[in-house]
Amino acid sequence: MFGDGSSIRCRVVNLSDQGAAIELRDASLARPLELMLERDRSVRKCRLVWAMQNRIGVSFDAAPSHADVDNVDHQ
Repeated sequence: MFGDGSSIRCRVVNLSDQGAAIELRDASLARPLELMLERDRSVRKCRLVWAMQNRIGVSFDAAPSHADVDNVDHQ
């Protein structure tokens, strides 16, 4: 997950063309959000739909693009 120029590791627990359910340490994130899928390094712009404990639900705003991973701060 990317937000506000930084990144955090997360686990996608449910994925569709419209959005995803994501597990992460802390459900409080900066906005706007982007999700990079490790398998193909595609990046999806996301909108937060719900947050509960260590899970969030996002809807995708646009078609995937590909990330320049070297230009992202990793936490």
